[in-house]
Amino acid sequence: MNSSGNGIAPGAPIRTEQLRKVYAGRKELVAVDSLDLEVAGGEFFGLLGPNGAGKSTTIGMLTTTVVPSGGRAFVAGIDVRKRASAVKRRIGVVSQANTLDRSLTVWENLYYHGRFFGVSRRAARQRADVLLQQFSLAERHAAMVFELSGGLAQRLMIARALVHRPDVLFLDEPTSGIDPQTRINLWRILEELHAEGQTILLTTHYMEEADRLCERVAILDEGKVLALGSPTELKRTLGADTVIALTVDGDPENLRSRATAIRGVRSVELDGPIVRVFASSPEGVLAQLVADAASLGLPVRDAASHPPSLETVFLSLTGREYRE
Repeated sequence: MNSSGNGIAPGAPIRTEQLRKVYAGRKELVAVDSLDLEVAGGEFFGLLGPNGAGKSTTIGMLTTTVVPSGGRAFVAGIDVRKRASAVKRRIGVVSQANTLDRSLTVWENLYYHGRFFGVSRRAARQRADVLLQQFSLAERHAAMVFELSGGLAQRLMIARALVHRPDVLFLDEPTSGIDPQTRINLWRILEELHAEGQTILLTTHYMEEADRLCERVAILDEGKVLALGSPTELKRTLGADTVIALTVDGDPENLRSRATAIRGVRSVELDGPIVRVFASSPEGVLAQLVADAASLGLPVRDAASHPPSLETVFLSLTGREYRE
């Protein structure tokens, strides 16, 4: 990439080149390993990965709160290392923690955030009023932050991040810990923001969230990108039209061997007592699996068939073991 000495580069709102973060200690920890990423203007982009994959560290470097160990990153065309202050003025950030000012009302959190970012008094007032309506917070405008539920506080955090009209909105697991109804309402708001042209980078561990909201996703593990593409493209990489899961009583190893020989089966994996079959031609596969299980003396406790999901792709790439 050609970039000038003032730290400004043309191109995408988010771009990284061999971005790297290493934490020193008794054993060196590589949190992000040579990350190359590009997010287009107006794109809703997702970072997925298990705990410790490097998602939050990546957002930290892009939002200037974590100093990279190597490589380069540009946000809104600005080098995050050379001109951190300029980057901060061009981004909105919603972190996992509640960072609202508890000494201010809902409206004041919006107004003073705008003033902090150089928005005029009149414009900050108008912007606060507009966002209160957009995020269905107008009735709570005079409430103190500590009076808000978790879902209302999360809505206010997203609204506050938008007061100064940022070029890029960063959302670090914004729906973690809130109830399903509130999550779905937030999805609707985020879809509206995206439709208006807002560039958004989201980290999440909810596969349904990424599948619904994101145009493209990158699946990270151990600081590296394992897969990159649209949810539809990533599902196609499994080479299966159907995923069949059979839960049996007993050792399923012999059933796995039988399953691999069934016509139309692309691959088979075991997950404890579950035999998971990826089939490109699913007709008759489930019936044959049940028959094979019976012939092996394996009682079938549950059987399900469904299309490939983003979660299926995620688990096939990162594994199914529990992560601390």
